[in-house]
Amino acid sequence: MSDRTIRSDPWPHEGDAAGYEGFKPLTQQEAQALRAKERPVSPWRVVRLQAVAGVVVAALVWVIMGERSAGLSALYGAAVAVVPGALMARGMTSRFSSMSPGHSAVSFMLWEMLKIAVSVVLLMLAPQILQPLSWPVLLVTLLVCIKVYWFALLWRGR
Repeated sequence: MSDRTIRSDPWPHEGDAAGYEGFKPLTQQEAQALRAKERPVSPWRVVRLQAVAGVVVAALVWVIMGERSAGLSALYGAAVAVVPGALMARGMTSRFSSMSPGHSAVSFMLWEMLKIAVSVVLLMLAPQILQPLSWPVLLVTLLVCIKVYWFALLWRGR
């Protein structure tokens, strides 16, 4: 045996009363009231908000910079966020993804991988599709559209 001291497990187990003090399972009525109070955010609502944010940014860029190519770069940046987001929303709201918790987890991972792959492909194709391309405008618009998720969560909190 070594001279090292053996530390006790810092995480409480099922039998440990200390880890479950104050924990009380919800009744069916309490769970329904909580669901009614905390409505989930629809993924389609987030996709719509992303599209609106992208169009607004593109219009502002077009007006401020006065260049058609900058406005189109902004629209393309919005599409890089909206198109994969719409694919993910479609996949996650399908009947297959809600069959069981296991199906939901696998479905989420698969749709998320597809979302990332489509985003990467769209970014790689940008120089071939848009001539001239403004990378800063495209990336700023993409960032704005991605940040819409936070506004959707804040909106839900009200």
